[in-house]
Amino acid sequence: MLKKLDLYIIKKFLGTFFFSILLVMSVAIVFDLTEKLDTFYDNQVPLKEIVLNYYLNFIPYYMNMFSQLFIFIAVIFFTSKLAGNSEIIAILASGVSFHRLMLPYFLSASFLFALIFWMGGYVIPPATGKMLNFEDKYIKKFKSENARNVQMMVEPGTVLYIESFQIRTKSGYRASLEHFDDKTLKMRITADRIRYDSAYCWHLEHYTRRDFDGMRENITVGERLDTIIPMVPEELFITAEEAQQMTNPELRHYITKQRERGAGNIQAFETEWWKRWASPIGAFIMTLLGVTLSSKKVRGGMGKNLGIGITLSAIYILFSTVSTTFSVSGVMSPFMAVWLPNIIFLAIGSILYTQIPK
Repeated sequence: MLKKLDLYIIKKFLGTFFFSILLVMSVAIVFDLTEKLDTFYDNQVPLKEIVLNYYLNFIPYYMNMFSQLFIFIAVIFFTSKLAGNSEIIAILASGVSFHRLMLPYFLSASFLFALIFWMGGYVIPPATGKMLNFEDKYIKKFKSENARNVQMMVEPGTVLYIESFQIRTKSGYRASLEHFDDKTLKMRITADRIRYDSAYCWHLEHYTRRDFDGMRENITVGERLDTIIPMVPEELFITAEEAQQMTNPELRHYITKQRERGAGNIQAFETEWWKRWASPIGAFIMTLLGVTLSSKKVRGGMGKNLGIGITLSAIYILFSTVSTTFSVSGVMSPFMAVWLPNIIFLAIGSILYTQIPK
């Protein structure tokens, strides 16, 4: 049964959290709008698109990105206020243990864990796609319509290479399709042009097919060959930015499919997958760290605690960004790169928790 004290702390925790988000995001929107106002005017962007396709998706994207910062600041702020008013001393003096005092904090963190996980895995990805499409259309074009020197395993033992491909026409030039049986080349098709039709159906024009049987080779030349290749043109243009636009089921399916193909450039997608889990867990770590730092009454009010909290949360975000870079570059595994900041800050929080007066 939750007591009045539990409901009081939960209300303070969540209220401070959402108020800090509202305050910070309002300031962020004002600064972003000021910076991009000339661009919007020059490109004659409709007001409806600015509001619905950009800022309506801008808010949840950055809110989820800095959720650990907001949680940490919220806990530091209202817990320091409780300690400054001697409320925590009164609570402990009434017979409530410090371990029991942590219950409403972790109940609030559990709610935020579920919220961050749901938003990060199912709400934010479609919103991110709309926001990036808006930026590509009106602010800065970063999507390419041409792919060059693409090589990928479309199915086990079958490798496709295309020198140049254009998404607008769904056609490319100088392609080859090779089939291996236990590392032995069995068939190779080269074509001057490759074109996608529908339902994995591809047309090879001006092709040469070579079938290998030991030391013997059979060559077939033709004008057009229709074949099934389990791939669609959009897969040739998937970049690291696409990971943020995939929901959890889509991201998991893509990683599994690329592993089966033997693709080696999926670190960014694996990193994003583990971030979807590590980021919500950060709600518990930041709560533990925030309570241990701010539950003791100090001279000078909450300014010192807030300064320490903002500094530590900034270090946490910086550490997470740097370790993610190591993952994408291949220096560290995606799992370790994403979870390392959580492990370190959990250890710091646990040490501080054992040393505070209870």
